Amino acid sequence: MKKNGGETSQSAPASPSAPPPRTTSSNSDAPLRRRNAPFLIVCRCFSLITAISAILCIAVNILSAVRSFKHGADVFDGIFRCYAVVLAILVVLAETEWSFIFKFWKVLEYWPGRSMLQIFVAVMTRAFSDFIGKQHDIVLLQSIASYLLLSCAAVYLVSGILCIGILKRSLEQKEISRDQAVKDLQELEKKRQELEALLIEEEHV
Repeated sequence: MKKNGGETSQSAPASPSAPPPRTTSSNSDAPLRRRNAPFLIVCRCFSLITAISAILCIAVNILSAVRSFKHGADVFDGIFRCYAVVLAILVVLAETEWSFIFKFWKVLEYWPGRSMLQIFVAVMTRAFSDFIGKQHDIVLLQSIASYLLLSCAAVYLVSGILCIGILKRSLEQKEISRDQAVKDLQELEKKRQELEALLIEEEHV
């Protein structure tokens, strides 16, 4: 407005400053993803292959034992196959890395120990095969299962000598620690969001 021939301006009253909105960083809002080491993924895939080979040995030995007991041709071979089944089941359980198994068979936690057991099961599966020509299918299945498990045992033996099993256990321990840290961070983030919600409610009261 004009006053006394001079042009003066009257500024509008300043509005009270509103409190700045609470912002959170995008990193805290982003979901925490679990990252697995590629080496551990390869080891788990190999454990799965070994377990499948041992299960195949179980199936072949059970089939051989049933035929041995059914025809009564060789009862001792049937008993031998039953022992092979029990040991093959132990191989499968060792590949699951169940702590209960390692508690009683500590040697199975180490790869050379696993390889010795797998070689023994593979030899038991292949032993006393029928070469007369009456059971070609059983002999073929025994050979496939035996050589598959024997190959896995060889890899375990070489890897154990090169201390790769120790590296695997170290990476697993780091992964467990990282997962625990991620859980703790998620709990802290949840509590932070709850506290922010309480502060916003108090400001609006």
